[in-house]
Amino acid sequence: MEVTIDKPANKATLFGHPMGLFALFLTEMWERFSYYGMRAILLLFLIDNVRGGMGLSEAEGAAIYGIYTASVYLLSLPGGWIADNILGQRKSIFYGGIIIMIGHIILAFQAGPGVFYAGLCVVVLGTGLLKPNISTIVGELYPEGGARRDSAFSIFYMGINLGSFLGITIVGYLGQKVGWHYGFGAAAVGMALGIITFRLMGQKYLTQYGNQPVKATVAQTTEGQSTGNKSMIGFLVGIGAILLGLQLTGILDMTTAIGLAKAMGTIISLVAICYFIYILLAGGLTLVEKKRVAVLFIFFMAAAVYWAGNEQQGSSLQIFADRHTDLTFFGWEIPSSWFQNLNPAFILLFSPVLASLWIFLANRKITYSVPAKLATSLLLLGLAYVVMVFASKLAVTGVRTSSLYLTVTYLIFTLAELFLSPVGLSSFTKLAPKRFASQLMGIWFLGSSLGNLIAGLFAGGFDESNVAQMPSLFQSVAIFSLGAGLFMLLFVKPLRKWMGGIE
Repeated sequence: MEVTIDKPANKATLFGHPMGLFALFLTEMWERFSYYGMRAILLLFLIDNVRGGMGLSEAEGAAIYGIYTASVYLLSLPGGWIADNILGQRKSIFYGGIIIMIGHIILAFQAGPGVFYAGLCVVVLGTGLLKPNISTIVGELYPEGGARRDSAFSIFYMGINLGSFLGITIVGYLGQKVGWHYGFGAAAVGMALGIITFRLMGQKYLTQYGNQPVKATVAQTTEGQSTGNKSMIGFLVGIGAILLGLQLTGILDMTTAIGLAKAMGTIISLVAICYFIYILLAGGLTLVEKKRVAVLFIFFMAAAVYWAGNEQQGSSLQIFADRHTDLTFFGWEIPSSWFQNLNPAFILLFSPVLASLWIFLANRKITYSVPAKLATSLLLLGLAYVVMVFASKLAVTGVRTSSLYLTVTYLIFTLAELFLSPVGLSSFTKLAPKRFASQLMGIWFLGSSLGNLIAGLFAGGFDESNVAQMPSLFQSVAIFSLGAGLFMLLFVKPLRKWMGGIE
């Protein structure tokens, strides 16, 4: 391993990539350690009534799980706006990390439900501030774009999943085998290490990147900026008015956990659609920029479909592992949460392979466009859930299924993830207008928000009195994913044309 350092410090490289990438890699690794570690035990803690958990029903626990995971990504949109307009990316990441750590510290105390939910809210606020901005800086390190940027995001994505693997292993074991709150405390330690890493390495290797909010271009007049601000206020007021009307008319009920979880789907969809309309109409975009933003909306929809299937690993697949899978491994019963480690483990194995594949294809002028990659991802996701249909048909007979079913499912949808997530992250940094970079990155994570929410609500059907419906539930995911993938294939050529030559 060779490290070369030139002056200034931000020119230092490792494996041909700037050292700033690895500063962000390690920061994201520890943040994801805290997030995925805590998420691995969250639903189990909520429905546990034996070891000091909350003792909620599956439907209530899954609803709260869905609200939490959806809110984490939903707040990426205002987090991106704060970075673009007030703090800049670097300060947003640092302050967000501190807030996340405080939230996990609150969760580590054995207190009542009010304190626990307050801790979840604090974690949500911090993650919304941190998550979109760290990915935006990765894109800024590669202004030339191209396959090298895609490769960098694949490396960065390995950091996400290394943190996930370590978090699920350590936090999952402590939570299930020692005590729930020991697991939550370990998540706080992980985030503290992330803050220290970012502070030390960021100052040395990131230099000017992300220090200041993106200023309006010279072409934007004061009057234009004023109009944009008024449009943003109108956007927020309009969203609030629609939600209030839906609540008052009884269409939505946001007074219960299950009702709020269902309402969140409407909220997220409204926010995403209205924000894209706001950007297109009041963002001062050129025709080329408008077409690229429209493409990003299609990518957002594909991401929402994908994450609705992927994030079953923390909800319905977690319940399936815990209740319907043989957990004995050489005479020792492994924690059911460890099955979630298959996803990051496979990503660590296959990320370098696909990162090399994209560069290999680009060097030989072979086109595998971004829309085609996203369509492939959705088709693979559908195939993964076909496997779960067979597994669940065996489970309804009362037999504990082989761990191979979940292993194969995780393998296939992990490959699907590598066709979508790092590629999507890279595409949003390429196609987004510079002044909306972090906000539109927040929109990408809003797709994860919607998917997480659907996953949480879906898991509400996995109670003990509803076992017979498991095959049809998994079949619905498989059919919807395969259909979405085929539909996406039809629009590969038009989407490439609207991308304006950016791949």
